Amino acid sequence: MSTLVRWEPIHRPLAQVMDRMFAEAFASPWRLWDGESGTYLPLDVYTTDDAVVLQAAVPGFKPEEVEVTVEGRTVTIRAESKSSDESKDRNYLLKEHRYGAFSRSFDLAIPIQADKAEATFENGMLKLNLPKAEEIKPKVIKLKAK
Repeated sequence: MSTLVRWEPIHRPLAQVMDRMFAEAFASPWRLWDGESGTYLPLDVYTTDDAVVLQAAVPGFKPEEVEVTVEGRTVTIRAESKSSDESKDRNYLLKEHRYGAFSRSFDLAIPIQADKAEATFENGMLKLNLPKAEEIKPKVIKLKAK
């Protein structure tokens, strides 16, 4: 005697996709590189009265290995990690370190003064201070009473 199995063409694959998404998001260690797109660099971007501030975690890199470019309103961060392991006789049980180049671009959507930008790099944290263009800074107009 055969057993009938209910066919659910949409629910099963969707459940598998959701399971994989949650497993990768919460169970996997934080990675600088995302396996599918090839790049991932977490950014925090906020504004002050005078500037746009961009912070990026770039652990394991030296300041001279990180390149920051600003074109118009687009900021691009690039770096390359090279493997120091020249040994070919190892049989890894687990290898999660990624090597190679990455880059991440971000459109600020706010005009900035790229020539006055400042960058600091401390303990793997890159901080860019990008002054806002003069034309978008708030102007205070003093009123005169008559």
